[in-house]
Amino acid sequence: MASKKHLRTLREGTVINVTSKFQDKALGRVVLRIMERLYEDFPNIKLQLDSKWMLTDIVDSLSSCFPDVDFHCYHERSHMRPDGGILQMLDTNGILYPVLIGERKNQGTNDLRALEGKPPQAKGNAIERLGKNVIGFRTAMLMENIFPFVCFGDGCDFAEDSSIIDRVVTIAMFGELNRTYLHVESSLFNRGSFYFKVEQWQEDEMFEIASEIAEASIYYYFSKYGKPAFIHS
Repeated sequence: MASKKHLRTLREGTVINVTSKFQDKALGRVVLRIMERLYEDFPNIKLQLDSKWMLTDIVDSLSSCFPDVDFHCYHERSHMRPDGGILQMLDTNGILYPVLIGERKNQGTNDLRALEGKPPQAKGNAIERLGKNVIGFRTAMLMENIFPFVCFGDGCDFAEDSSIIDRVVTIAMFGELNRTYLHVESSLFNRGSFYFKVEQWQEDEMFEIASEIAEASIYYYFSKYGKPAFIHS
């Protein structure tokens, strides 16, 4: 658990517990900043930042919510590990509710290879891995009417004339890129938000987009379950 006091200690230069594993990645640092903002805006909530989501936990949750459907995974240690972790809000019974799932993908070295006189390499590896994780996260969130997932992608493979862009669009359930989709549309489309460009994403840019998703997710849970369910004394 990372409290506001812990985050303040981190800002002063002390590496502690759950926060330490996120410091060395840009998106991880962004998520820590988002936690600070959320604690300021919602001072009586509790947040938990996890680096991975165990498949066994997802299967248990799905089985509880959908008892007439079979769910299965084969290995107890299997998990998904997004770059920005899984930021969750706890209710007063200790149940976790995801408010932000963050991914970061960089793909494309052909611009550098061209400068070095080298032939281009095949495209798509990072995106194929992304697609697998998105399927898992979407399924894990089927009991809710939001999908608080965001992916920031940059690199030359994401130029507008690249075929890779349509691979991303396919993962996004044919939604528009560089647009936030938090709420499920027409009871079917839990798209998530996919922000992709050639230039590297700066931390402040990611912070503004991702913090809006996290804040809107909190209001969604307040509306659905009642704000008192998440207020800790």
